[in-house]
Amino acid sequence: MRKLTYYIASTLDGFIAGPDGQFDFFSFEGDSSAAILTDYPETIPIQAREPLGLTGVANKRFDTILMGRGSYEPGLAVGVTSPYPHLKQYVFSRTLTGTDPEVEIVSSDPVELVRSLKQQDGMDIWLCGGGKLAAQLLPYIDELVIKLNPIVLGSGIPLFDGPFAPTRFTLTDTRPFDTGVVIMTYVRN
Repeated sequence: MRKLTYYIASTLDGFIAGPDGQFDFFSFEGDSSAAILTDYPETIPIQAREPLGLTGVANKRFDTILMGRGSYEPGLAVGVTSPYPHLKQYVFSRTLTGTDPEVEIVSSDPVELVRSLKQQDGMDIWLCGGGKLAAQLLPYIDELVIKLNPIVLGSGIPLFDGPFAPTRFTLTDTRPFDTGVVIMTYVRN
């Protein structure tokens, strides 16, 4: 069975973006970015793949991406309608309409799609964000890979933006980097 992995950058205080969706404060440099390029090359969007030397690099972990509208819209704002053409792309929104044939807009319950995807053959499924979608899919998340960044925001979009629902995960790997980023991997208990 395929795993659903929430692979996401977070601040020390648990935010994945600023109050208005900003994310430019997350650095992508040094040894932590080198590890991401090596271990998760498919998580780099199309507009950055060639400059980062990823043209033609095969996917290592994921072949499918799930995004909320807020995660998808920054690309749209700069004219990128298919940010991850090397992945099967699903965007969950009740207001967006189809903008690209490579991106499937899903207006129905994300749980039903995830249940179906997990039963299909393929690589793992990357939950890219955002916090509301992550909260809806929390019961189906098998793994958390958190790129913890050494920054505090004070407010913003939380890692999980939903009702109170204590859910236990077990830490299986911790990778600290000279940049101050720590990549932590957790699996569902």
